[in-house]
Amino acid sequence: MTHVALEVKESLEERCDRILRNMEASLTARDRVGIQDFVLLDAYTSETAFLDNLRKRFHENLIYTYIGTLLVSVNPYKELDIYSEKQMDTYVGVNFFELPPHIHALADNVFRTMMSEFGDHFILISGESGAGKTEASKKILHFYAVSCPSTKILDNVRDRLLVSNPVLEAFGNAQTLKNDNSSRFGKYMDIQFDHQGGAVGGHILSYLLEKSRVVHQNHGERNFHIFYQLVEGGEEDLLRWLGLERNCQHYNYLVQGNCAKVSSINDKSDWKTVRKALSVVDFGESDTEYLFGIIASVLHLGNIEFEADARGYASLRNGQEMHWLSELLGIPAEVLQHVLTHRKIEAKTEEVSSPLSVDHAVYARDALAKAVYGRTFNWLVGKINQSLANADSSRMNVIGLLDIYGFEVFNINSFEQFCINYCNEKLQQLFIQLTLKSEQEEYEAEGIEWEPVPYFNNKIICDLVEEKHRGIISLLDEECLRPGEATDLTLLEKMEETIGGHPHFVTHKLADQKTRKTLQRGDFRLLHYAGEVTYCVVGFLDKNNDLLYRNGKEVMQQSKNAIIQHCFPPSEPDRKKRPETVVTQFKSSLAGLTQILGTKEPWYVRCVKPNEAKEPGRFDDVLVRHQVKYLGLMEHLRVRRAGFAYRRKYEIFLQRYKPLCPDTWPNWKGAAAEGVRILVEHLGYKADEYEMGRTKIFIRHPRTLFATEDAFQVCKHKLATRLQAKYKGYRVKGDYQKQKGAATKIENCWRGLMARKEREKREWALGIIKRFIKGFMARSEPTGADNREYLAYVRQNYLTRLKQNLPQTLVRSDSWLSPPPIMKEASRLLKRLFLRHLARKYVRGISEERKAQLLLKVRTSCMFKGKKENYPLSVRSPFLDTRIDIQDMNMKALQMIQHENVKYGVPVVKYDRNGFRPRPRQLVFTRDAAHLLDEAKIKQTIRYGSLKGVSVSDLSDNFLIVHVTCGDIKRKGDLVLQCDFLFEALTKLSAIVDKRDLIRVVRGSVRFDIQPGREGFVDFRSGHEALVYRAKNGHLTVESTSTESR
Repeated sequence: MTHVALEVKESLEERCDRILRNMEASLTARDRVGIQDFVLLDAYTSETAFLDNLRKRFHENLIYTYIGTLLVSVNPYKELDIYSEKQMDTYVGVNFFELPPHIHALADNVFRTMMSEFGDHFILISGESGAGKTEASKKILHFYAVSCPSTKILDNVRDRLLVSNPVLEAFGNAQTLKNDNSSRFGKYMDIQFDHQGGAVGGHILSYLLEKSRVVHQNHGERNFHIFYQLVEGGEEDLLRWLGLERNCQHYNYLVQGNCAKVSSINDKSDWKTVRKALSVVDFGESDTEYLFGIIASVLHLGNIEFEADARGYASLRNGQEMHWLSELLGIPAEVLQHVLTHRKIEAKTEEVSSPLSVDHAVYARDALAKAVYGRTFNWLVGKINQSLANADSSRMNVIGLLDIYGFEVFNINSFEQFCINYCNEKLQQLFIQLTLKSEQEEYEAEGIEWEPVPYFNNKIICDLVEEKHRGIISLLDEECLRPGEATDLTLLEKMEETIGGHPHFVTHKLADQKTRKTLQRGDFRLLHYAGEVTYCVVGFLDKNNDLLYRNGKEVMQQSKNAIIQHCFPPSEPDRKKRPETVVTQFKSSLAGLTQILGTKEPWYVRCVKPNEAKEPGRFDDVLVRHQVKYLGLMEHLRVRRAGFAYRRKYEIFLQRYKPLCPDTWPNWKGAAAEGVRILVEHLGYKADEYEMGRTKIFIRHPRTLFATEDAFQVCKHKLATRLQAKYKGYRVKGDYQKQKGAATKIENCWRGLMARKEREKREWALGIIKRFIKGFMARSEPTGADNREYLAYVRQNYLTRLKQNLPQTLVRSDSWLSPPPIMKEASRLLKRLFLRHLARKYVRGISEERKAQLLLKVRTSCMFKGKKENYPLSVRSPFLDTRIDIQDMNMKALQMIQHENVKYGVPVVKYDRNGFRPRPRQLVFTRDAAHLLDEAKIKQTIRYGSLKGVSVSDLSDNFLIVHVTCGDIKRKGDLVLQCDFLFEALTKLSAIVDKRDLIRVVRGSVRFDIQPGREGFVDFRSGHEALVYRAKNGHLTVESTSTESR
């Protein structure tokens, strides 16, 4: 769902009733979940009632509560399921107080106000370190990314806005004692929107990166996240290229806080997120390599150690780290070694290189590390801004997000905490000016009666810090710039002399006896708006100077790393002039930020930390009460209860809502104040709901404004409908006459055109019919002009029908379509080709076994087709490889012939040569001979060389006579056999012997040799039944029935 003008689906009265019901429901449920808006709190002046309400909601996981339009957010220290896209859709386009308090409601209200009033806004997110400011900023940014209009270009901008956060957090956030993801720099982000509400760009300003953390961390704290992410999550090849080891304990800059590992931080996972984010924000491969090279060079720089030589000057203890530093920065090792152990001093017209002591060399090393990292961070912010830049310079509106360090109080507070807390004082001053002070001043200027609300104005503290010539910043700069031996203690003495009488400043020397016990001699204490903070003055001058020796800059300008070249340009202005101190730069940046924020409409998110231990569900009353006090929440509540929720100049209010009253619409010619008075009377405002000021109208309750806005939305739709109706009527009335005349002309032209086309179509059809009849009459004549088209039609028609009626198999080849006379020859050729095609297709489709079977059948056909009467009955019966299994043969006989390779076996009936008695036998064909076996032995062996032939009758019997050569009287003669598989057995024998004329089909009688010199006969004849017997003439008679009778 995106931000669009939502259609009004309910009446104004229904909408007002619903708002009232929601407010009443929040009041009746206060005993269980507290009150959603502190403005509705009965005892609104009681701090205890305020805390009770906050605690009650916190324990029910209701972390958001309103004070009017200000949002109070309590860090739950756990994940809550209230930030899904479904939840976001719920809050889009809904009036601020209609749904339970949520950061999405605030973000949506800011957006809709910006779109309706075309003004710039900013959201100030404030609170202590660890109160959840960074997470609140990310939730707002994610809401805009999901809910704003979406296109391919806008999605690209949205993705870059989202992924800029993890990149900046990696390089600018660190784990501290109070927060595992503490922002160690201030960030102000502008989100730029076009006139349709799409996010088209952004810009980021950063403030005071805590560079000292690079070289030093307090106990229990870590360096910036990116160092640990690189070492723990970096790819092996990358670490090898950077000269790093996967062990944070090996790097001096990472172990000073004795807290390299934190259970709540997953450095490996965060590393993957950062790598992916860098690719989204247009970081090329070379940029990424240069960037990680700089991070690794800082780690190597921290491992460089010095020792004193014989003269007491610093020299390197080992050169391995210097080698990697030289490789990564692209600077010769000897040049780097010289810049770390020598300082260039200008003496009038010449420059002298002075060797450094070990302490000064360590300072030079750390100063170089801080400068390299700090400038690289500024380059990184600039690079992200380039990717977020809006290419379209047309009018755009802006919503700013200010996520800056929270108020910090540690056991030892140094220069960084002083700057951070000074920043929070300035923001508190801005909050006072924009809310409390300006609110009261505006009521007085407008002549509105109200009860003034007392509040603490922290201008006295801001002046103590930043006043010219007397403020702490001025004294700090003077001490840094003055000649002579300036130390941190001389700074403390100077502050005691100049501002010693200030009520918010105290030192060990100025304190009373009781307070002195809590202060060291090098401490000073400031009474901030948030409470007392004791600062240790040690290190203030060095950190404020933040000097990098000149020769250090010159050496960095020689680097081959492109990012270092950009950070240390040769054309750096006024190289001989002393740069501004850190605190002066920060003061100027804050002044610029205040100026930027002063031009925008403010909205506030106040983040509260419920306990110091970061435990979910624990609510520390003392800690929360302290935050409520210094955040000014009670004062803000009292102002809201005493004041008005909405105020606008008469001209703006009248210009927007004048359509709601007939007297002010469409143009009001009198004074704007009088027009507003008539308008609100027409709308039925009650006397206690509004006040008329000198230049503005003040509306007390949000529900009054919501009702007016809803009525305006309804009226706007009605006006738009009326305008559309009038305009459409005017346009349609004029167009109607033109369209009517044009329609008449078009109809006439169209009818004429269609009539001419119809006539042409009929003439064409008549010609076709004539040619067809003439061709039909001359169809038998030679092809000529009269019958050419007809004969072509006949050919085409025949071929089309033939295509649809082709025979599917060779068996149905006689169903070929009869051709007309002109196509007979063509039909004959086509039939021949098609049958060959079917045969080829059939042959290609048969298997090798099937092919072998068919070859045998062909051989059988050659021998018996048309010769033997019962041959047709054998065609459909497939041949087998054998009719007798090996196990069915006599084993002794089988062993005797096994070496001859048994080819085929079949059971037969053998008729004795004398007496023709039938005996069951087995006929086995081997490679060399045919063997006749009984149950016990081989009865007869016939070598194929002695085989003269085989005789069968032409009748339907199954007898065969095997003729053999009988040269010896001792040898057995021809065999008379009866075989049920006659054709199969003879075909196998013919294939083994490979003699096609081996088989003879005879008619009548067959003579066979019983033994040499003695012969016998077998007579074959047809009969009514099959009989085999010995006739009176001594012949074997075989009668068989005719196949036709079967």
